[in-house]
Amino acid sequence: MTGREPVLGTAPNFRDLAGSTAGGGARVRRGLLYRADSLARLDDDDFTILSGLGLRQVVDLRTVFERERGVDRVPDGAEYVVLDVQRNHSTGADLAAILSDPDRARAVLADDGAERFMLEVNRMLVGTRDACAAYRKLVERAAYGPLPLVFHCSAGKDRTGWGAALLLGLLGVPKDDVLEDYLASNARLGGLMDWIMELVGGQGLDPATVRPMIEVRPEYLEAAYAEIDSVYGGFDGYVAEGLRLDPATVDALRERLLH
Repeated sequence: MTGREPVLGTAPNFRDLAGSTAGGGARVRRGLLYRADSLARLDDDDFTILSGLGLRQVVDLRTVFERERGVDRVPDGAEYVVLDVQRNHSTGADLAAILSDPDRARAVLADDGAERFMLEVNRMLVGTRDACAAYRKLVERAAYGPLPLVFHCSAGKDRTGWGAALLLGLLGVPKDDVLEDYLASNARLGGLMDWIMELVGGQGLDPATVRPMIEVRPEYLEAAYAEIDSVYGGFDGYVAEGLRLDPATVDALRERLLH
């Protein structure tokens, strides 16, 4: 693989986690760990590009309803793995399901509800047993499984966003750089925003009330960190008690992903 960033027009939030600087000046290796939005919408040209990356694992963080509605295109030679971070939880980030039901959408969006909804989503991503189990397995697969690996949800911004923040945090990347990666989704979601705005307009909803749900904002990521501080006393406690990650796994992750 070259040093150029793969560009997938039908999966615009696909990107390499490489390049961030960790402790001691080490950097995250290129071409080993990718984050993405849905791989179900890939056209043939983008699927060819994806297949050329030599992926060995495709990790799908979506719900069963999302997976049934959009089946991933998985390159030959890659293991397809489901790690549903929202299993058995009604709070979620499946925007299409919410916004396609006008009555449900109005209930969620009332009185600045979109922002409250997103804050709750991010607290859920670090606070539920199912989410912790899924993210633990994601880290273990990055540490011990065959690489390259791509992990994704539907928009690649919330569930995937926390997965990226977790992995970068474990690698020792400073929080400011983690936030920069997190916020980079906003520049890659134009097509999603246009589609959502068209959808809500057709449902008679005010697009301005929906915008907080189709963006990433610093306060969303901070809500996750605040939940970690409240429940576990900090990131290290979350890793040890919430994710139940062995220190050897974190060491292995750093050994193979930093240089």
